[in-house]
Amino acid sequence: MSLQVGQPAPDFTRRSDDGRTVSLQTRRGQWTVLYFYPRASSAGCSIEAQRFEAALPEFERRGAQVIGVSTDTEARQARFRDTCSLTFPLIPDSDRSLAQAYGVIGGLSGLLGMTGRATFLIDPHGTVAWIHRSPNPMTHVTGALRELEAAHQTGAATTA
Repeated sequence: MSLQVGQPAPDFTRRSDDGRTVSLQTRRGQWTVLYFYPRASSAGCSIEAQRFEAALPEFERRGAQVIGVSTDTEARQARFRDTCSLTFPLIPDSDRSLAQAYGVIGGLSGLLGMTGRATFLIDPHGTVAWIHRSPNPMTHVTGALRELEAAHQTGAATTA
């Protein structure tokens, strides 16, 4: 079953590749951009990660934290962080449980042990506010920023 807008975002507490504890519960009262990517260090995933990194000031200005997730190992995530000079948390999901909870594992990518490319905007109450599923790594950052800005303009961006 696929996660839908308006549903509670599946909670998680995980260790990122650089040892930080990342918990959705502690993000209550703030926006979260949770994005899944198929394979660390692949061309498309590197482009997407660097676009998220470049846009971090815009996300932070809107009160949002970016978190990246893939089914790669902690070591592969750490190399990816170093190669792309990333500062936001990367969560290794080698058991695929987080990807399954968010409904992003399946199809050909799932058979290969990878997630599909998807971005979830989670509001301050822990509810999924927007979902973007597209293989195009160029559309996720702009879409998330646009939706976050729209939420601020409508007043939906108030904290819990």
